[in-house]
Amino acid sequence: MLIKVQFGGKKKYVKLEEVCFTDFLSAVQQKFLIPENTELKVTDDQGIEVDEDVFPELATTKEMCFFIHTDDELPFPEKSKNSTDFSDLTEFGATSNLTEYVTLTTCDMTVLQQAVEGYSSPSLTDTLSVSSSSDSASQMIPPLMDSVNARNVYNVEQILTSKPAGMTVIKEYQETGSLKDSTRRLMVNIIVAHMHEKEGRAVSKATKEFHALGIVSLFPSLKDPYSKKGYEHFFDIQSNKGFLEWRIKTVQRKSRIVSTSQDRVELKGGPTSSRTTGAIDDQRMGDECMEAISLLHHTTDRDLVFQKMRETFHYRQQIIHDSQRSADVLQMFPRFLDIKGLILQDFSQMFGPEVASRFLEKWNTSFKEKVIQEARNLKETALLKQHLKAALNEESDTTDDPEWDSDMASLLVLLHLLTPQPAGRKRPKKISVGEATDHLVKFVKSCQSLEDHLLTTEGNPQPYLLASGTSKAQVFTFYIVLDKKLLPCQSSTSLGAFDELFKCHFVFSVKYDDAFQQNKPQSFYTMIKYFLF
Repeated sequence: MLIKVQFGGKKKYVKLEEVCFTDFLSAVQQKFLIPENTELKVTDDQGIEVDEDVFPELATTKEMCFFIHTDDELPFPEKSKNSTDFSDLTEFGATSNLTEYVTLTTCDMTVLQQAVEGYSSPSLTDTLSVSSSSDSASQMIPPLMDSVNARNVYNVEQILTSKPAGMTVIKEYQETGSLKDSTRRLMVNIIVAHMHEKEGRAVSKATKEFHALGIVSLFPSLKDPYSKKGYEHFFDIQSNKGFLEWRIKTVQRKSRIVSTSQDRVELKGGPTSSRTTGAIDDQRMGDECMEAISLLHHTTDRDLVFQKMRETFHYRQQIIHDSQRSADVLQMFPRFLDIKGLILQDFSQMFGPEVASRFLEKWNTSFKEKVIQEARNLKETALLKQHLKAALNEESDTTDDPEWDSDMASLLVLLHLLTPQPAGRKRPKKISVGEATDHLVKFVKSCQSLEDHLLTTEGNPQPYLLASGTSKAQVFTFYIVLDKKLLPCQSSTSLGAFDELFKCHFVFSVKYDDAFQQNKPQSFYTMIKYFLF
């Protein structure tokens, strides 16, 4: 049976074997890629809520279309007296149905992924509402038009109000209705600093466009009435120009000047090579080091964890390169298992921030397209065709589950080019790309137990990525599996997670998986190292 459904401004047919309300909600979540734990409301075209007892009768009504809404949002066009009028947001691509509003606490913000086009900020007075609890604040995130994949994104007002200089920007706009050039530059500097803090040196185009749209939504007089979208002067995704992009390039240029004036450790040798890294002035020694390690086991202060991990870096590297003690490193430093970003910090201490940012800067701009073009010359297989379509964001011809997103698919295309096979004189039978892929990344649905996966999975003694989500194209969390333990990735994008996986080999002095090794430099991981680092 086919039932018409509308969600987020999109209409689709949902197929049911039997008319069951529970099966209907499950089918809707799968069809629209809605997280399984999201509470849904169903209404008819008049805005009347549909309950389980009346659903079977309505579902058999010809031309009936059900409207799906997430929790805590207005169910249909009616608005309360105190609601904000968002009718003017449709020019930015916003849906007038205003479904998909999500209310999150500040702790939940870390699960958000990269923003998508279609964001528009609420008014200055409606953005932040503080709850009765003194320790929490609830924030209303605007509708995510084409996806719910937003990562660590705060709207422009929240960024500015968190800085004293940002309050100056808001105050000037409230008093004059506009911003002076100097104040506008100050605002851009604050926002770019925030983007760098969240994403590092390589800020994605989606994030830049998200904040550009947020600026003109928060400050309507700054909108360019003569441009198509109104925010191209802050960032134009087609030409990659604008105030935000110019400021980002200025910051990158200045940081390169600073980094070249300092001694940096080059990324030479394999991941297991012993290296003399960084200064020891800020490192804890002797009893102070043991006290710092003890504190790491008990503190819940995230900033303090990062500080103590920095101060014990040299001691940790000594343990990692000691064959008698290296297996105990995760037991001695268990914060790798619950605090995101520690792998990135250790790698940056080893090689410096410039080296640490190279992969994310270069892959999409220099290598991804070349890898795809080169793969077009290979003999086409069903798997290669599937990976290429996903890498190019083209719809698959099959009805199977969605393939990986474009970035992960492009990395898998590289596997096709390098024809992986195990190393050693007596080489076993050449493994397939599909088998090699299984050594790089595995997927489990978010409803499945990660612990069960660790218990039932054999092989893969070297680190690999474990992706958890509703589908391969809709991953919410990445983990690095090392010694059958889960190390959470800071990044919620496949490219950022792979960057952490690669760096994990150096941080823990772990050799590359034999599935990617060959007796020549064109193996998968060595290719990444030679050309991108």
